[in-house]
Amino acid sequence: MDDLIRRKIQTLLDQHRTMRIATLRPDGWPQVTTVGYANEGFTIYFLCGIDSQKAQNLSRDDRVSLAIDDDPAQVMEITGVSMAARARILTDPAEAEKAIGLLMARYPEQKATGLAVPKPSEVRLIALTPTVISLLDYSKGFGHTDLVAC
Repeated sequence: MDDLIRRKIQTLLDQHRTMRIATLRPDGWPQVTTVGYANEGFTIYFLCGIDSQKAQNLSRDDRVSLAIDDDPAQVMEITGVSMAARARILTDPAEAEKAIGLLMARYPEQKATGLAVPKPSEVRLIALTPTVISLLDYSKGFGHTDLVAC
């Protein structure tokens, strides 16, 4: 992967906190939801309810697609990242604690409002590992993407 593209992807992942993620429902249709995330490099962590539709979908099929971007005033200023990734439910207690720590650091205002830090046993913690990344940069032309296999 080109170093400039790697840095642009990393910057986009680091500067955002929400993504749209598509999982596959039992009937085969994609289900898209917005979730908060934290990342360590290109690995993305998020949590969801233990019995949520996302958790159920991921227990059947670990393939996801996601998008992270802005909502600029001008179309030609669109930048973002979309990914095909594999999801892994975290079962190692140390990795689960690390993921929660990363998420709480990304959302420090949650602690300030008195929201309890979730316990790994109360939520489903997921790690996403990209297989293909598409870096969107419309400033290089309408719909321009740099496609990177991981």
